[in-house]
Amino acid sequence: MAATVQPPESVTWRVHIDRSMWVGGVRGLMLQALHPMAMWGVWQNSNFQEDPLGRLQRTADFVGMATFGSPEEIAELAARVRGIHRNLRILNHDTGRRERLDQPELLLWVHCAEVHSYLEVARRSGLPLTDAMADRYLDEQRHTATYVGLHAEDVPGSVAEMETYLNDMRSSLRVTEEAAATVRFLLWPTMPENLRFLTPGKPGYFPFGALCYYSLPDWARKMYGVLPEVPQPAVTAALRSFRLAMTAVPERLHDFAFMKPTRDMLERSRRRLAAEGYDLSHGLIGLRDPRTWPSRRRSPAPA
Repeated sequence: MAATVQPPESVTWRVHIDRSMWVGGVRGLMLQALHPMAMWGVWQNSNFQEDPLGRLQRTADFVGMATFGSPEEIAELAARVRGIHRNLRILNHDTGRRERLDQPELLLWVHCAEVHSYLEVARRSGLPLTDAMADRYLDEQRHTATYVGLHAEDVPGSVAEMETYLNDMRSSLRVTEEAAATVRFLLWPTMPENLRFLTPGKPGYFPFGALCYYSLPDWARKMYGVLPEVPQPAVTAALRSFRLAMTAVPERLHDFAFMKPTRDMLERSRRRLAAEGYDLSHGLIGLRDPRTWPSRRRSPAPA
């Protein structure tokens, strides 16, 4: 049995262990919010209004489990998530009807907005990825999409396919009252319990939220119109600076940004990988270096 769902040799590991994921995660929520039904589903079935960063942490837990967890762990979590989604309904404000939350088209939008954001932000922040590696990441994420109930063959598996999908979806997107409120929350959020000690420094969060907003596609920012436009080269420079600063944070300290179940999962992952012969002396992030892999796995790095 594999030590982790996505091994250190995968492009998914390379992207998801990167500290740019924080920006990618918030950007993903902002992008997801432009789909009215997806946004209403979140708004009506969660405490997102009171705890947007907590939802980001729970998303991080699922993404982390689907990357660094064991196959057994993600199978259990995914079954639980699918069971919850199966019983939830959304009031469609356009028709007045109640609809299933687990509609494939909604699940697909949430998945694509999320993984597209992770990939775009990581590349723009300076994570070295070739075009082939970017395609391979999205192909690997097809399997992740099956955990929420999608069929892998229905999910974009390359950058070209993803761009086509997003362009086709644009006519279905708009800024609802809930979407506008979501962006405001993400620019000035309520701190979750495990980060409550950061509340005195909350004004310092706004630049981070603004960075997430400015990393959105041009068409999405134009739809929101929340903040005045700034030169995009400055945004790219800020993304690179954020990534460098976050990469300097020791891994064990960085782990405290996650909920305890996520931290425990990462620790179990470290133990399993060490038992398989991976060199954990530089942490999980260090496993992007093929020299830390067991000799039997030291094939050329993804390209």
